[in-house]
Amino acid sequence: MQSNVQRFGFGLAATLVLASGSAFAKQEWKFQINVNAGDDEYQIAQQWAKSVGEKTNGEITIEVLPTGTIVGNNETLDAVGAGIIQGHITDPGYFSGKNPAFAVYGNMVGAWTGPAPFLDYMRNAGGEEGYNRLVEPYNVHLIRAGAVGAEALISKRNIESLDDLKGLKVRAPEGMVSNIFKLVGATPVNLPTSEVYTGLEKGVIDAADYTVFSTNYQQGYHKYAPFAVYPGFHSMPMKDISVNKTLWDDLSSEQQKILEDSVDAFTEQLVSDLQKKDEEQVALAKQKGDVTLTSLPEDELKKFRQSAREEWARWRDRSPQAKEAVDSIQAYLQDKGML
Repeated sequence: MQSNVQRFGFGLAATLVLASGSAFAKQEWKFQINVNAGDDEYQIAQQWAKSVGEKTNGEITIEVLPTGTIVGNNETLDAVGAGIIQGHITDPGYFSGKNPAFAVYGNMVGAWTGPAPFLDYMRNAGGEEGYNRLVEPYNVHLIRAGAVGAEALISKRNIESLDDLKGLKVRAPEGMVSNIFKLVGATPVNLPTSEVYTGLEKGVIDAADYTVFSTNYQQGYHKYAPFAVYPGFHSMPMKDISVNKTLWDDLSSEQQKILEDSVDAFTEQLVSDLQKKDEEQVALAKQKGDVTLTSLPEDELKKFRQSAREEWARWRDRSPQAKEAVDSIQAYLQDKGML
């Protein structure tokens, strides 16, 4: 059975037609994001797309499509490279089956305390260059790395220690995140983001590693998972904002700079808006009393980090690119006194 990427292979021809014109010809792009249409992140991405059209005087217009619109989340890398869609906004962990390095860059679980050090590493310590060496063979170019902040862990069970994770069916993306949950005794379940609510409702999962607290709360997941670990301790995923490399190379340097600056502004808005929303929704949840919020004590966080570092070492040996990524991130963390 053919994948969506194969069935829509005609997109490559469309890409070449677009790329053959002048760099200043009007470009109409579709970007698929890995979140639902109702999520705050989707709305902010739409604002970003609108800003690109304004800043390029209409030379580049972007339509942002919600998760699963054209291809599955684990197919967008191939779809962007083939020109089926022109770009994506996603978590690189979906592509860990292609190369383990995607999981390392996408979410080196337990490494990052928040967006600021991660973005500093990606922008100023070689992270973006390393990531582009990974994706450009797929005819994809990373415009800029983004982030949304530490994810909350929502659950049907109160979680106050790692022991409380034992036997818990946790929705988690495949790769490093799933493996570390397994190491601490949980049972990871790979579900698309669009099925988190029904998964909790039907008991397919008991907990979910899915984005920030405010989004989980606004989507009503607490109806079936009335406990949350906040602030999040486990997951701080990268946002990969990438475009078809053939299209990127055909842009003028001015257009490329506009896109890079626009993604910087997009990321800043994502982080600040979602943090503000988190604070508002946490206050509302406390007022209503419909969510029990807990946080892990320091000794439990240290145990989790130790399990995570054991997993980092295993992923380091899985490919040359994964080794490069793990070594680079650990060197950065060591240099900043974060290990």
